[in-house]
Amino acid sequence: MKHLGKKTKIFNKPDIKILDKVKNNNEQDYLIRFSQPEFTSICPITQQPDFAHIIIDYVPKKWIVESKSLKLYFQSYRNEKSFHEDVTIKIANTIDNFLKPKWLRIGAYWYPRGGMPIDIFWQTSEPPKDLWVPDQGVKGYKGRS
Repeated sequence: MKHLGKKTKIFNKPDIKILDKVKNNNEQDYLIRFSQPEFTSICPITQQPDFAHIIIDYVPKKWIVESKSLKLYFQSYRNEKSFHEDVTIKIANTIDNFLKPKWLRIGAYWYPRGGMPIDIFWQTSEPPKDLWVPDQGVKGYKGRS
């Protein structure tokens, strides 16, 4: 393990090398969900911060991602200048390539700037048959009530 139980290093650029994985000791299909409600990156045009609630669901095959390394990976986007779509797909592809899970989906619910939220969704394929996949539970943006 590169990070678990060790002093935390701050990473300034997203890189697959930040991530750690642990052997999956279970043979049956099950869903793992990571929810990051305070994700941040930087708009490449305005240099303003962008905020998102990101949910990753996946069915592991041989490996599971170690959660501290995933937190550090998310944190490495804090100064990353990229559009919402690019950030979302980069995270999805990185985790898919790193773990090679049976199934993976990402929901990125970006908070609005200029009055319009942008939500981005991606998945590798249909989820395994008979797997319970709950709704991601993020309500659509309603503005001020």
